[in-house]
Amino acid sequence: MTLFSSPAAAEGESGRVPAPLLPVPPPGAGAAVRGRISPPPPGWAWCWVPARLACLGVPRVKVAVMLTLASKLKRDDGLKGSRTSATTSDSTRRVSVRDKLLVKEVADLEANLPCTCKVHFPDPNKLHCFQLTVIPDEGYYQGGKFQFETEVPDAYNMVPPKVKCLTRIWHPNITETGEICLSLLREHSIDGTGWAPTRTLKDVVWGLNSLFTGEDCDTRQADSPVFTLSFSLFKDLLNFDDPLNIEAAEHHLRDKEDFRNKVDDYIKRYAR
Repeated sequence: MTLFSSPAAAEGESGRVPAPLLPVPPPGAGAAVRGRISPPPPGWAWCWVPARLACLGVPRVKVAVMLTLASKLKRDDGLKGSRTSATTSDSTRRVSVRDKLLVKEVADLEANLPCTCKVHFPDPNKLHCFQLTVIPDEGYYQGGKFQFETEVPDAYNMVPPKVKCLTRIWHPNITETGEICLSLLREHSIDGTGWAPTRTLKDVVWGLNSLFTGEDCDTRQADSPVFTLSFSLFKDLLNFDDPLNIEAAEHHLRDKEDFRNKVDDYIKRYAR
């Protein structure tokens, strides 16, 4: 065994708590100078030879040993933990921004809600999850109650809310499984009508409401402070020319009366 200090250099060191015996490096890794131990080379650390080995002639001296794999893994885990903490912190800040926006937007929405709409928050402390009920009072869908589930993602308002129709319906812009074709809910739109950070929950609700009334939407609310904006954005959303449910749109073009009868049948079965 090669040692890097003489027994004399270790005098007075017996009071130290010994560490387990670890492999000793090759000569040249460190040396004793005038009874003091030089710093270990990079990647090495000092340890103590156990006192119980003194009887074998092994002095209690500092020796240089390689850093263990366990200590390296622990250090790496610490770095990973720091990166994870940073990511979590960014996500938390984003949620905080969203929630601050929602406090203001929900108040604005409730003050300017269409008369045919109702909003419900299952948990008042979670404004990012709410249900919308649309009860059209004119057009094909008059008399039905249509439920929508809205979830506002963490990245709001850089991305739009996620909306699904929970009520089965026969509609050119809503599939029977609840997918919705609404231009302002599109994250990317080439015609400029898609989502933008300037949109709000109020726009989303008025847009969903207009899916049921088409070009005649809310004309009786012309005095509403949001009528002009909403009408210009949503007047053509009951759209038979660019449908999501192609079968429903073709049905309307083929036989409008039969289309109305099927809509009525769906309302009686699913939307009461």
